[in-house]
Amino acid sequence: MRQLFYTTAAVSVLLAMSMAANAAEVPPYVRPVAPPVYVPPPFTWTGFYLGANLGGAWSQRNLTDTLLGLSLSNVNDKGAFIAGGQLGFNYQFGNFVLGIEADFDGVATTNSPGTGVVGPAFGTIQVTSNNRWIATVAGRFGVTNDSWLFYGKAGGGWVGYDNLTITNTVTGASIAGFGNNTNSGWLAGAGIEWALAPNWSVKIEYDYIGLNSQTFTAPAGTFLAGDTFTTSKPNVQMVKVGANYLFKYWAGGY
Repeated sequence: MRQLFYTTAAVSVLLAMSMAANAAEVPPYVRPVAPPVYVPPPFTWTGFYLGANLGGAWSQRNLTDTLLGLSLSNVNDKGAFIAGGQLGFNYQFGNFVLGIEADFDGVATTNSPGTGVVGPAFGTIQVTSNNRWIATVAGRFGVTNDSWLFYGKAGGGWVGYDNLTITNTVTGASIAGFGNNTNSGWLAGAGIEWALAPNWSVKIEYDYIGLNSQTFTAPAGTFLAGDTFTTSKPNVQMVKVGANYLFKYWAGGY
């Protein structure tokens, strides 16, 4: 009996040791973990951008003189097609965006003949002038709602144009005024921009450029020698649509 007891005890010890060894070799149960869900960073307007635009522009000016009492209003009141490009930089903080933008547009002058006619006693006077190009530099300030940006802009504008030409249509004599064919003034505008993709946006914008008045005197030897001509209240208005490529990775965006 005692021999049986010792034998049974020895077998029990061996079985216990074997089970403990097998348990040590089995790795612990690991609960499966779901893969992480990618959450894209929030949209940001911060960064440089470059784009193109097209649209329409129209301008006007009033012309008066001291000799004939000439008074013409809206000398350049016909519209013209414009096209060009813009570049700028935006910085977003919270729901607000600040930036700076420069634009340059060429003007299709064949669609914009600015002509005024008056009939003094000695013949009919015709006044012509056409805008050639428009450039602006302005600060932008706006409010954003994710991919939508509502903004205003303010700065300066420059307009290049053909010489103002005054012609007597009866005799064919003419005078070309304003040797400096560039005028400058202030700019105000507003627009809406929508980011249709992380790096692409489209916009529509209205701009008003208030230009400086200009004066010139007809030189000696011309048919209106000594007459002083003044253009007042000149302005240019533009409506443009455009598209921008946003280089947001330069500013830590995506």
